[in-house]
Amino acid sequence: MARETSRDRRERVAQMQAAQKRSERRRLLVVIGACVAVIAIIGAAVAWAVIGEQNKKNEALANISGDVAAASCDPVTNDPASGSSDHVGPGTNQPDVTKIQYSTVPPSSGKHFAVPAVDSRRVYTVADAPKIETLVHNLEHGYTILWYDRSVEKEQAAAFQALATKVNAMKESANKFLVSPWDPAYGALPAGKKYALSHWSADVDQATGKVGKQMGHRQLCGGLNTTVVEDFVKSHPWSSAPEPGAA
Repeated sequence: MARETSRDRRERVAQMQAAQKRSERRRLLVVIGACVAVIAIIGAAVAWAVIGEQNKKNEALANISGDVAAASCDPVTNDPASGSSDHVGPGTNQPDVTKIQYSTVPPSSGKHFAVPAVDSRRVYTVADAPKIETLVHNLEHGYTILWYDRSVEKEQAAAFQALATKVNAMKESANKFLVSPWDPAYGALPAGKKYALSHWSADVDQATGKVGKQMGHRQLCGGLNTTVVEDFVKSHPWSSAPEPGAA
């Protein structure tokens, strides 16, 4: 058997090192390939979820975008308005006031709690809805509120979310459109009416900020319709309120 020379050993070591490097490269390529595959799968899943969610919103909007007449809406009413900056309840000089009996169902103006709803929610459920007196303060700040009968909460949940997204993107809304359940303790919605829109408008002196003529606006409907809501918001934009610059 021939004796291994130092040259032979160097060549053998070099071959072993080259083989090890090839093996490491193969392993690295396998790892990279697996990572790329995982990223692709995650990306596809996210894209599918986004598309699916958008399709759900589109479908929900389609379900409430039919014939306006089918919504059985009453004409918009114009109500005498009062109560601008008239705060009662916690944090005021009338802290014991816990409930206000408004003159209309739902209210389109009136006394209200000192702090409006200022969280990021645009659709509320029966379980988390702010007090009516809190939301009236939102009306003073230019919000339009879509009140709904509690019986439709579950069946219209997707439609409420899709509608809120669409309407809050309107320039006339400026993200001041809320959907909230009506509390029957403040009076029942008229027979056959499951939805009601309300807004509080006023003439405001731009130089002094003094509130002049005020008026409340309401529209009650038997069904939910996107066009009805959009038309109401266009007719009564956020900027028409007693305190439109407030949050």
